[in-house]
Amino acid sequence: MTLPSAPLALLAEAPHSAPVRHWEQYLGWSAGLVLLVVLVYWLMRQGWNWRSTLQSDLPPLPEPPEDPGPVLLAATGRYHGTTRAGEWLERIVAHGLGARSLAELTLTERGLLARRPGAGDLWIPAGDLAGARTDSGIAGKVVPSGLLVVTWRLGDTRLDSGFRADHPDQHPAWVAAIDRIAAAAPAARHDTEGTS
Repeated sequence: MTLPSAPLALLAEAPHSAPVRHWEQYLGWSAGLVLLVVLVYWLMRQGWNWRSTLQSDLPPLPEPPEDPGPVLLAATGRYHGTTRAGEWLERIVAHGLGARSLAELTLTERGLLARRPGAGDLWIPAGDLAGARTDSGIAGKVVPSGLLVVTWRLGDTRLDSGFRADHPDQHPAWVAAIDRIAAAAPAARHDTEGTS
């Protein structure tokens, strides 16, 4: 049985309705999403500033010397952050220590220098070094290939700073060298105090 062709022709000639678009709803949802993202960013920024205010009791960072001395070890890599020693989630953000960045590490008998482009250099004098270790994470960042974690003192506060060299197989040499300098530093500091 075949259908008459006239009704089909009429259907083909009937005007088709255009797809309905509700631009007002699209724009409303888009604006709402943008506002939500801005609000979340603003709240994160406020939390960062609040944490920095809570940590305002930390003394200023030591200024890097013009000549840090003969280089024992050097490496390039990334700076992953600083926490209170032993508390890998207690991030320190005061004095720019919370900003992750590229880093060029240089170890001398006088201390550890981390040049951080755009984030301010970090100088840890030998007398403030307490030791080093390898670990898998710091400041909420886990790195499967491992981190070099340097423990040091800023005033009366012990801190851990995490670095990852571009060649992580260098980390054990850094740990050994920093531990040696840290072990020698208290004796040197004691001799200096005795002569002053």
